[in-house]
Amino acid sequence: MSDATRRFANIAARRAAGEKSGIASVCSAHPLVIEAALRHGLARSADVLIEATCNQVNHDGGYTGMTPAGFRSFVEAQAHKVGFPVDRLILGGDHLGPNSWKHMAADAAMKKAGAMIDAYASAGFTKMHLDTSMACADDPAVLADETIAARAAELAEAAEAAVERAGGEKPVYVIGTEVPVPGGALEALDHLHVTAPADALRTVEIHARAFSRAGLEAAFGRAIGVVVQPGVEFGNTEIVPYAPAKATELVAALDRMPQFVFEAHSTDYQPAEALNALVGDGFAILKVGPWLTFALRQALYGLSHIADILAPGASRESLPAVMERIMLASPDNWQKYYPGTPDEQRVQRHFSFSDRIRYYWPTPEAQRATQTLLDVFGDKDIPRPLIGQYLGHLDPEIAAGRVKPLAHDLLIGSITRVLDTYADATRQ
Repeated sequence: MSDATRRFANIAARRAAGEKSGIASVCSAHPLVIEAALRHGLARSADVLIEATCNQVNHDGGYTGMTPAGFRSFVEAQAHKVGFPVDRLILGGDHLGPNSWKHMAADAAMKKAGAMIDAYASAGFTKMHLDTSMACADDPAVLADETIAARAAELAEAAEAAVERAGGEKPVYVIGTEVPVPGGALEALDHLHVTAPADALRTVEIHARAFSRAGLEAAFGRAIGVVVQPGVEFGNTEIVPYAPAKATELVAALDRMPQFVFEAHSTDYQPAEALNALVGDGFAILKVGPWLTFALRQALYGLSHIADILAPGASRESLPAVMERIMLASPDNWQKYYPGTPDEQRVQRHFSFSDRIRYYWPTPEAQRATQTLLDVFGDKDIPRPLIGQYLGHLDPEIAAGRVKPLAHDLLIGSITRVLDTYADATRQ
């Protein structure tokens, strides 16, 4: 194992020894987010965990068009660009299972999932979240826990075989599937269910049996995390912060599973004190994604307003106007997630915490519009009064000299503020 993967694999042992620390899992494929995460890790001499989801990156290309090997090359190119040592990089796969092919019969979908996890393992990804909870076309609506665990073991077997063949690092595994809706909830957030301790313990027990039946005891020995719902969530306009008192019994269950820590999904937008409490309670792996691209969008839109002042009368279309056109022309990634009147949907398209706009930044037109915006500034300093007016959250960073008043630095700085919150909570 690399030193970074070894440190990650020991996260539960460190907690059992009394250490209250963790790691943020950066779930994004945006180049600026990846760059910011690697620069942040470099500045803090910290390991960086970057994860791709099964829909985002798979052996068929995913919606990013990248295979696992391609995603690894992309991230490592960013690491070389900023001088981040790749031996401090941990790559993970999130929700690895048949989700992208659940419209198919289970046997066919699991073959696709097996090929995908083979590609992840062969490409050197060393953190695998096995998620086989979704029903396929010929499955009952709700799968039995034993079926979920057996399918997870089947995928772990494929990963182990791929590593054996390729000669890479043995991965560590995260099990469990009781997670918030990816990208934010669609309904009112007034009845969040915290995972019952018995359910978390049963997840571990059933997976242990399934792995054992497959002869994968050594692989299960490298399982370090259980995904549970600690009672955190965000929607389009709402954030539900972590309430430690509601998770007391769940947290106590960790004492009965010393091999594991909890992995918490949808921790975006949590207050600093909530993130600190999560880590202290054993939710040592904190997933974050939309908050990072939300912070990027805030900075891009602020720069667009500043450009309109510094270069008035230009024929350039504003960045928000460009993004509105792109999203209206291709509504599939936002329409079913943003209810309400046309005016309410318009606001959500740009400013929702769910940040569905992130799916549109990779389009060629959005990339051209972003570059056109950045070309307005070039390498010139942006007047601080304008930064204070339109990027007020970065003015203290400018005043302290931590961020330069340059367009690219302001984009990275906006993302870095979020990463700082996680680093402080995880003691990174």
